Amino acid sequence: MSAQKRGGDARRRLAAPTLAMLPRVADSLSFLYLDMVRVVQDDTGVCAQIQVGDNRTDLVYIPTAALSCLLLGPGVSITAPALTTLARHGTSVVCVGAGGVRAYAGILPDSLTTHWLEQQVAAWADPARRLTVAIRMYEMRFGDAELPDTVSLEQLRGMEGQRMKALYKILAQQHGIGRFRRNYHPNQWHAQDPVNLALSAANTSLYGIVHTGLLALGLSPALGFVHAGTQHAFVYDIADLYKAEITLPLAFALHESSNPEQEARRRFRENLQLLRLLPRIVRDVQALLTPGTSDTVSDTEERSERCDVEMVHLWDPKTGVLPAGVNYASGGA
Repeated sequence: MSAQKRGGDARRRLAAPTLAMLPRVADSLSFLYLDMVRVVQDDTGVCAQIQVGDNRTDLVYIPTAALSCLLLGPGVSITAPALTTLARHGTSVVCVGAGGVRAYAGILPDSLTTHWLEQQVAAWADPARRLTVAIRMYEMRFGDAELPDTVSLEQLRGMEGQRMKALYKILAQQHGIGRFRRNYHPNQWHAQDPVNLALSAANTSLYGIVHTGLLALGLSPALGFVHAGTQHAFVYDIADLYKAEITLPLAFALHESSNPEQEARRRFRENLQLLRLLPRIVRDVQALLTPGTSDTVSDTEERSERCDVEMVHLWDPKTGVLPAGVNYASGGA
């Protein structure tokens, strides 16, 4: 094969990316949060322009190819060329609140595979599979505890309630704050005690990170298995897997804080790197949607690298997946 032909083949492969060429969510930097900057595309790459003074603007270049998600906080403006580069590199863009603690809307790259969305929809639409996923979510919360094989979803809800009450009691005793009762009253927000304020703020931060992870995988935040009736149902499902381990201990540790909401958000952000939460979310979601299989992002990428599977394909009720870009007319070329 001539060098010219090899070069042409390489260019064609780059123009039609496969799953193997996309960055893995679990291996990428979890997210980058920006606020009060202008994001633009220049000759070098995507950068954030920071106005330092009247006559000085600093540039910070963004590693778009290594990011799972870019979080755009208050005061951020972004140009269309910058968005185009982020989409081309497979970086999800999410509009969030201050500190990245709320996710309002997401822009997904066109190159994102629908594999996990299809898995989610198939499990959600089948009542038996949806029940199985919901039960497994409760089982994941109980960890290594042995549960009866015949336990029902109603029984699991009751057991989960008892587990949380017991955890509240243990944490309250550890911090010497007496009896604790979970209260969430948005209309009387500032009348709540520091633990409840910190817990609400930490949970909101957790929801934002889970939302980011789901969007980066191309999943629908609205199709929940335990929760329903909200655009964040699946976010609440997944976030509930981690509250007892992450946000509850953090909230109780702030029982004497004079500013528990701000402190909870700050500590949550500081702990994210140590927790490696985003890769864990990816693994747990995959395990829930495809139980008993090794069908992970890594496996999918390895298969596509060996077989050069194209991202776009056709569906058939008998054969399953068919190659796209083929003329299927009888005798057609």
